[in-house]
This record gives sequence, C-alpha cells and structure tokens, in this order.
Amino acid sequence: MFADHVFREALELSAVPQGLPLVAGLTGFADAGATVTQVNNYMMDTFSNERVGTFVNDLLIDYRARRPLFQFEETALTSYQPPRLSLDLVRDEVGTEFLFLSGYEPDFRWDQVSSRIVDLIDELGVTSSTWVHAIPMPVPHTRSLGVTVSGNRSELTDALSVWRPTTGVPGTLMHLVEYRLQEKDHPTAGFVVLVPHYLADTEFPDAAVTALQSVTRATGLVFPTDSLREAGREFLRGISEQVENNQELNKLVGTLETRHDSYMEDNPMPSPLMGADGEVPSADTIAAELQDFLAKRHAADTAGDGDAR
Repeated sequence: MFADHVFREALELSAVPQGLPLVAGLTGFADAGATVTQVNNYMMDTFSNERVGTFVNDLLIDYRARRPLFQFEETALTSYQPPRLSLDLVRDEVGTEFLFLSGYEPDFRWDQVSSRIVDLIDELGVTSSTWVHAIPMPVPHTRSLGVTVSGNRSELTDALSVWRPTTGVPGTLMHLVEYRLQEKDHPTAGFVVLVPHYLADTEFPDAAVTALQSVTRATGLVFPTDSLREAGREFLRGISEQVENNQELNKLVGTLETRHDSYMEDNPMPSPLMGADGEVPSADTIAAELQDFLAKRHAADTAGDGDAR
C-alpha cells in the first residue's frame, strides 16, 4: 500500500480496459538523438489519450539537478510546465488501445517505482511490455539504424538484435522493470536504438522512426511516420552535404562504414565499436564539424541572410 503514495490515479483502475499491451519510453541519461523525447511527443500529440495516473514529482525528482522551465515574459512569469511521469490510455492510428508509460526517469525510489509499475501491469492484465531507449554508437549515418533487443521474447531478439554484447551496462529504471518482469515470465522486450555518436546531441528523426518501427514489430500497433521520415530525409541531406564537402569528415565516415559493413557481414571482428587495430575513431572531429554546420543552418534560418561564419 505504501507504493500507492508514488502513483496517483486519474482513473479508477477498474475503468481501464484489461489485457492491453504496455509501451514505455522514459528519458534518462542517454536519450541519444532525442529518440525517446521524440517518441513521447509523437504519441501524445498524434493520438487521442486519457490519463490513467501520474507519479508524484516531489518524491522522485531532484529539482536542483533538473530545474523545471518557467515562461518569463518581460516582467511576469506566465506559465509553468511541471515534469511528468504518467501512464496514459492511448489509441493508435486504427483505434487499437494500449497503455503508454512516458516521461522522465526518476532520480529517487527506483525500487518503489518499479514495484508499482509491475503491480500496475499485474492489476491491468497487461499482455506484453515494450520499451525504447537510445544510446550513441560509432556507426555511420549512411546505414540503416540498428537496435539491440533485450528481454524474453526470443522471436524479437533473434530477428532484430544486431549488436549482442556481453558487458556491464549503466542501468535505467526500465532495465529494472524488465528484470523484474522476466522473473515473472511476463513477455517483455527492450529496444535500444544505436544512434551515430556524432549525432547523439541532435534531434535525429530517423532514430524515432526506428523506435516506432520496433514497437510495431513487438505489438502490432500502427504508427504513421510520414512526417518523421520527411524530416529525417531533410536532416540527412544537410549532413551528407557537409560530409561530402569535407575530406576529413568523408574519410572518417568512410571508416565507420567499412567497420559497420564488416561487422554486419559476420567478419571476425569483435564488435562495431572497433576495428582490427582495436581503436575507436574519435567522435570529436565529426561532432565539431557537424555541430558547427547545424548551428550555421539554424543561424541562417533565423537571420535569413546566411552570414554565419
């Protein structure tokens, strides 16, 4: 009963349909390409939704580490958008209902929050749980984005997981939830999108498309992605122009392409992280050039005169 203090129901749970799939996306320490942020915004902006309940911010957030945003207009504070970690009832493009857990990753009380999430899954008879995450990897933007898949759904891990390391990984709250669900033999899958490390600090539309496609593979839910795909094509056109006009960038991206292709062809290489010399190409040069390029584009779009240096 103590766990209920962290979750406030907006609907009586008895009013929530039983037997729905759960989809989750929590922003955490490594939301590469703003993947989860884009997915969360897409879900809440595109589809009809109803709030099932919200987790209590004051118990879960270190406000001094991540300060909430107020709107200040000349002499007054005019709006405040509090952080949100919520469970919502959503309908996809064809009206199929699912539960969507989204928002921030808590700073505190992981055991308590994960226990409450697992209890909600039990109480609502959730049929399967799918979550998305994204990390930076030294892979080229010129290749299709891959995913690492965890969980106990072998049909998904066998078919879709392109990188299968044996290593320690920094945990997220959803890792803990997945671990506990596996102990209960609840069908669960976590998709980690592998985002080019030099694009990790951008908003990369293709990463959101890959995440949504992964959720569809796991659940059968229908998500139209035409607008995201068009934004992705425009984004990559600009990146490709910058790379093509810079010999050093072209060489570095070419190296990533060679290593990526060798790994995908089952070349005896330990992982896409490194080549035969055991070295990983630094992201610094690519990131600096591309971030400069993106800044110039933003300045040009804002000023309209293209005078960025």
